[in-house]
Amino acid sequence: MSTRGVVYVHSTPAAVRPHVEWAIARVLETPVRLHWTPQPVDPGAHRAECDWSGRPGTGAQLAHALRQWSMLRFEVSEEPSPGCDGERFMHVPNRGLFHAPAGAAGDVQLGEHQLREIMRSARGPEALAHALERALGAAWDHELEPYRYAGDGAPVTLLTQVG
Repeated sequence: MSTRGVVYVHSTPAAVRPHVEWAIARVLETPVRLHWTPQPVDPGAHRAECDWSGRPGTGAQLAHALRQWSMLRFEVSEEPSPGCDGERFMHVPNRGLFHAPAGAAGDVQLGEHQLREIMRSARGPEALAHALERALGAAWDHELEPYRYAGDGAPVTLLTQVG
């Protein structure tokens, strides 16, 4: 069984670029050479993105391999596959890693039990809104949005996992 996804490295210092490629290569078990472009939102930083294919769970492995560099801004997505939910990971400095199940369109999915717990514990409409924003990863989205637009039209590398 196979799935696919995307790695977006929105911002990294030049010195870390080879380490990012090596981390992705270790997970996918294939050499990786990304096409890096300047990140206009973060002068001196670079961005790259790559589509990947591999076994379910590869998205989590990629996110965990990349989060060791706390200065990276990145996203990893994994599409749903038979018997497996999709996943979405977002990382920003000083905020850490966000993870949530994702639907076929890439949107974050909140489960029934999670929603019930949010409704039970929220004390008033403002607290409910705040808890929902946190569960959806809104703070990560907000911080990453300018970096996403800066990558529109950038080249994409295609990668396939070995094995």
